[in-house]
Amino acid sequence: MDPSDVETVFVAGASGGTGRAALRLLSSRVSTVRALTSTPSKTDDLRAAGADEVVVDDLLNPTALTDALSDVDVVLSAVGSNITDVWSQNEYVDGAGTINLLDAAVDAGVEAFVMESAIGVGEEPASPLAAAFDIVIQPIQRAKAEAETAIREAPVRHTILRPGVLTNGPRTDTVSAAEPGAKLWGSVSRADVARLMIAAPVTPAAEDRTLEVVSKPSFPNRALDIEWQLPRGGGKTLSVETPDDVS
Repeated sequence: MDPSDVETVFVAGASGGTGRAALRLLSSRVSTVRALTSTPSKTDDLRAAGADEVVVDDLLNPTALTDALSDVDVVLSAVGSNITDVWSQNEYVDGAGTINLLDAAVDAGVEAFVMESAIGVGEEPASPLAAAFDIVIQPIQRAKAEAETAIREAPVRHTILRPGVLTNGPRTDTVSAAEPGAKLWGSVSRADVARLMIAAPVTPAAEDRTLEVVSKPSFPNRALDIEWQLPRGGGKTLSVETPDDVS
């Protein structure tokens, strides 16, 4: 996709840390930001965070997702389960919910789908950190793996990001992204993950790829050289480009 082709972006998991960071960054770059929440009381809060439109629906029991995705160019799935859900849920938004969203996106003709997954998902060689993720939240990791597989098999351009430990730190734009099996470990801010999610659909090197992502520590010898771009599809306010915006 060309950076100017992205007009409407749908953000699932919009009330989470990554989702909110995505709303803030998207609001000045695309014409319409549509946010999804399962909690009606969060509607005003999400509008204040940057959403032009808010859709209330439950990804595990959706009622009108295809309609909600009408005219959407890109879907960003930043949904995630809490660790307590491991013992209280039979199915997870990371798995069945993401697959429901994917199916609706394909039906609606969405051009690109981006998923926030996690380090340790999949069968590739993993770092000790990733192995620990698998031990502690195995059912959630397994659900994410099922969603990843569905995304790769779907007829839609995709990018799957597997971040390390997520933090609420500031956006740094100094992220290492590597092929699965690179054994990255460490942390990355939700703001940095949000930037890569937004950039992925208009970054040629990210097309139809799965990438491990961390920022601390950095891995210059393992990281891919990707020139990340951001959409310029007609934001609601003028923005000034800075090196951080285009790096």
